[in-house]
Amino acid sequence: MSRALGGLLILTENHTLVPPGNLDGLVEMARAAERAGMDAVMLGDHVCLGPSAGALGRPENPRSYAAPGKQDPATEWPSPIVMAAAIAASTSRIRIVLAALITPLRNPVVLAKDLATLDRLSAGRLVVQPTVSWARDEYQAVGVAFESRGRILDDGLAAMKALWQGAPASYEGEYFSFDAVYSKPSPVDPGGPALWFGGQSVHPPLLRRLVAHGSGLHPFGSPSRADLEALEAGLRRAGRSPDDLEMIGGTRATFDGPEDIADLDEPMAS
Repeated sequence: MSRALGGLLILTENHTLVPPGNLDGLVEMARAAERAGMDAVMLGDHVCLGPSAGALGRPENPRSYAAPGKQDPATEWPSPIVMAAAIAASTSRIRIVLAALITPLRNPVVLAKDLATLDRLSAGRLVVQPTVSWARDEYQAVGVAFESRGRILDDGLAAMKALWQGAPASYEGEYFSFDAVYSKPSPVDPGGPALWFGGQSVHPPLLRRLVAHGSGLHPFGSPSRADLEALEAGLRRAGRSPDDLEMIGGTRATFDGPEDIADLDEPMAS
């Protein structure tokens, strides 16, 4: 697995980068990242959050990592698709990563159109990391069954692929179906934008989705040797080369206080 991404700036999960409500500031951060030579910017996603988001407490330091259950439900999460469109129109080179996009909360026919349009607007710079989310409250608010989110994701991915690969498109799945429909514009590449997949480990559903649809692995932390061996074996069984897969890593800086500047030397050395 030889392909590796360079610098990636996380925008919407670094909630102290700009003051609340300053969406223009996030666009400017993306422009600054492009000028600095970074390869990509990343936008996270929540449709809404409820009380369970903070059921385990809140970090005293707003720059500390906010794990699931330890988040302020009032935190701003602007629409990643709308933000990505603004960034695409304001930059020319940097890749725009929607990671992670909670795909089961969106109808795949509508989402396929939005992502294809965004892919065209960005001239093929779009990357999407579909996921399911841990937040039960937002599934209840949207009216989607939380317990079925994995199957809905699988069905939605297959439906979007059918729409992206040609028209007229037909699909018959567990949750979604359509017959001889046209969805234009088409994405830059016939298979759609690049898709990353990630999680705590290379578990069977992640491996299945990555082998079938993925172009990159974005794990939470460092994958184990067993994870990498399972991934390589799965790709080879599907006739795919591990060398074609992007590997996305990360490091987490420590901020001693809400106004402090992080020292990156230690995390970059680990």
